[in-house]
Amino acid sequence: MDGSTTVEIREGTRADVDAVVDLWVDLAADQRRHGSHLRADANRTAVRETIARRVVRDELLVAIGTAISETDDGDATPLGFVMFSIERGVYEQDLTRGIIDAVFVRPANRDFGIGSRLLDAAETRLSNRGVDVVALEALADNDDARRFYRERGYDPRRIEFEKPIDSNGTK
Repeated sequence: MDGSTTVEIREGTRADVDAVVDLWVDLAADQRRHGSHLRADANRTAVRETIARRVVRDELLVAIGTAISETDDGDATPLGFVMFSIERGVYEQDLTRGIIDAVFVRPANRDFGIGSRLLDAAETRLSNRGVDVVALEALADNDDARRFYRERGYDPRRIEFEKPIDSNGTK
């Protein structure tokens, strides 16, 4: 991707759903190397429904531009996406939290500021909807994601612990 390539960040549309599902599957497959338990392709139907709902609720943004890949034909295509929402829990809180549910940029299109632009746009939308803070998650083993989010001003707030249980139900 060079300086002449224009990348547009825009609201996701119904026409983007299948391409964003493919990107989500790529994201989930990649996250397996960082310890994610999500099955990538096995969740395609559920993710398609989720992404379609996000389109309707204006909770999906896509980065559109010319892809850098040996398999792409140079057409404008989703290079990445961000899904976001406002946290709706059962407990009253003293602030309103926006949640970034997923940010993904095709590996060949990283390091050009697309992820930052997607995150900026989602933060702006959440701010306009009245949130006080924005939260997101990264897998503990994903150093690149943790570094990216820290550079963007995010600080660790919660730590999740996990341990395997053997076949007898104990460890």
